[in-house]
Amino acid sequence: MLLTNYQTDSFYDEMFSEEGGIRQSYHILKSRIEGMDDKELLSRKASAEKALLSLGITFNVYGDEEEEERIMPFDIIPRIVTAHEWKKVEEGLKQRIRALNLFIQDIYGDEKIIKDGIIPAEIVYSSSGYLKECKGIVPPKGIWIHITGTDLVRDGDGQMLVLEDNLRCPSGVSYVLENREVMKKTFPELFASLSVRPIYDYPIRLRGMLEHLSDKSNPNIAVLTPGIYNSAYYEHSFLASRMGVSLVEGTDLTVRDDKLYMRTTKGLKQVDILYRRIDDTFLDPKAFRKDSMLGVPGLFDVFKKGNVALANAPGTGVADDKVIYSYVPDFIKYYLGEDPIIPNVPTYLCSREKDLNYVCENIGNLVVKAANGAGGYGMIIGPVASMKEKEEFVAKVKADPRNYIAQPVLSLSRIPTLIEDKLEGRHVDLRPFILYGEEIYVMPGGLTRVALRRGSLVVNSSQGGGSKDTWVMG
Repeated sequence: MLLTNYQTDSFYDEMFSEEGGIRQSYHILKSRIEGMDDKELLSRKASAEKALLSLGITFNVYGDEEEEERIMPFDIIPRIVTAHEWKKVEEGLKQRIRALNLFIQDIYGDEKIIKDGIIPAEIVYSSSGYLKECKGIVPPKGIWIHITGTDLVRDGDGQMLVLEDNLRCPSGVSYVLENREVMKKTFPELFASLSVRPIYDYPIRLRGMLEHLSDKSNPNIAVLTPGIYNSAYYEHSFLASRMGVSLVEGTDLTVRDDKLYMRTTKGLKQVDILYRRIDDTFLDPKAFRKDSMLGVPGLFDVFKKGNVALANAPGTGVADDKVIYSYVPDFIKYYLGEDPIIPNVPTYLCSREKDLNYVCENIGNLVVKAANGAGGYGMIIGPVASMKEKEEFVAKVKADPRNYIAQPVLSLSRIPTLIEDKLEGRHVDLRPFILYGEEIYVMPGGLTRVALRRGSLVVNSSQGGGSKDTWVMG
């Protein structure tokens, strides 16, 4: 039996309690696994992988000359979250997104939070995501953050914490939707018994949220992609297809008379809403990076004049900055008058002299990250780093302290994961997806990313991670 020799070690395990008993939400899954012989479970794993392969769910790893395109690794042991726990997660994420939207609106508007001394002006202005060109802009319906992927982790005590926010072009929702379809075929009987909350309507909700940004009765929507060589191109085409809207590249679009148009076989057609999947500064070579070949000349002016809605709005990347992340609990208190429902991970700011000294002296016990790093790059995990790596990273931090933060090494929770022919505990995080339209919607579940390498805390697919389906019980 695959579960017989399973070891939780000293980590918080999502399936088993510290005493070795099964957690309530996993009782039925455990019974189902124990009711199968090992060969049947492995056979179901092989069938799931074959189904995902046939769907062509891939991602690209930049700089990998040997294998540019890969299939996202997938594990068939699901993560299960109770309805009670999910209610708190949902409320916490809605609270966070409201506060972040108010913060972005404020810093490009009256800057009250800066004037009131809640966050230093230099922290905001020095962020690579801050766009001075957005000053004074009010986006459609006053919404800046339309789609968010917030990364959550569970620490050694089982408490959920926010690890980081992803507000520019959060990716991964296509894996969530495709994983679910595969899992429904892999364990069909479990869905009936657990009443797993559905997520199939996400593309419908995404389209509805986008339509809310226009006053037209039938607005024309398009998804802007950098093209087929982008790491998330599969997702761009997947979402455009599921929403029933056009997938376009910058060369498919043009600006005429302060309006945005797409080229079609029947001539030009005005675009009212653009779900952009390219970074802010590549959107318009006239307004931002002059070398951008991905954007549309004049697009930013069309946006400023209110003739096109952009989701997410330019300038939202300022809140992806990991230094600004550390202030989000203060934003929640300042704008909403509430305490954070989901706390941040304790964070040291290297721009503060006291914190800098502590980080440099204790780097062997910390995770140190670049303020705008992503994908598991631009960071060091002190306990597993060599002396040379630590010394080199300390030099980087001292040379540019504003752009580094540090956090304690968390004992991330683990979930049983099928590794070859046995079940072993692997560390996970969770990226729920949030839509902000007429109301705020939190997808029940999200992308559970799993560190497939033994002992690894890095869950990113580019660093050897995979994914699991996340079941929120009804």
